[in-house]
Amino acid sequence: MKIRTALREILRNEDINFLLTNRLPRNLLTRFVGWFSKIRQPLVCRCSIGAWKLFTDLDLSDASTTHFASLHECFTRALRAGARSIDGAADVLVSPSDGIVGECGAVQQGGLLQAKGMSYRLAELLGSAADAARYANGTYATLRLTSAMYHRFHAPHDMAIDTVNYISGDTWNVNPIALKRVERLFCRNERAVIHARLDAGGHRIILVPVAAILVASIRLHCANVLLHLRYRGPNQIACQAAVSKGQELGWFEHGSTIIVLAPCGFTLCDGVHTGATLRMGQAFMHLPSHGHK
Repeated sequence: MKIRTALREILRNEDINFLLTNRLPRNLLTRFVGWFSKIRQPLVCRCSIGAWKLFTDLDLSDASTTHFASLHECFTRALRAGARSIDGAADVLVSPSDGIVGECGAVQQGGLLQAKGMSYRLAELLGSAADAARYANGTYATLRLTSAMYHRFHAPHDMAIDTVNYISGDTWNVNPIALKRVERLFCRNERAVIHARLDAGGHRIILVPVAAILVASIRLHCANVLLHLRYRGPNQIACQAAVSKGQELGWFEHGSTIIVLAPCGFTLCDGVHTGATLRMGQAFMHLPSHGHK
């Protein structure tokens, strides 16, 4: 317990945390951890999970199993049946993942907040000025998944996914310390831009899973490929995937971030504000009663 407390106290120092999680060779370390996490050996697995618990409050009580063959299996664990409740209201988008709400609110003049006093351009995040223009004056919310959280993400509503745009990039940490120090961090990191049309009203939304240091891979069921640092294309992936609210879309192979983007007329639900901790399936955004698509 004393060792655990001491390690966590060290990581609370912002300079040390930033140095350890960002100034090391990020991509090389990420590839190594990706390889190491898949080693299927009982002792390696137990020791790795034990070391992980020194730094995080890992809770496996809602996992479908607590017996894993590798660290990777623990990272990408599924939920046991009934572990999450999905809000069934037709006029509500649900949270696509567990997470801590970062910045959220209205898209203003093509910009979104990354952290207090720091913004980034929506066109750069999406890799398309035309796509960004469709969400002018829209609503966004950033969900940060810590390393100890459930890493899978789900459909926020009944919808059809038609395109995924994979954008290769860096593997900066996405914790609050890095977000305060690295400008345009989400636009620098590896990410997937998922375009979907809701069954309700035909409204279009975008989900942007952003990868981070350590493993930095994104698995999407609709694309049937593993998106990672060595993926070489194609970047534009056409999809024809109809999914229902709460259906699993894929997972991160380490904690990271999902940015949810909706057009003008959507509003954040009560309880969705910076610093709030949400669970997948919780009410997230209200659909407009009429208006823009």
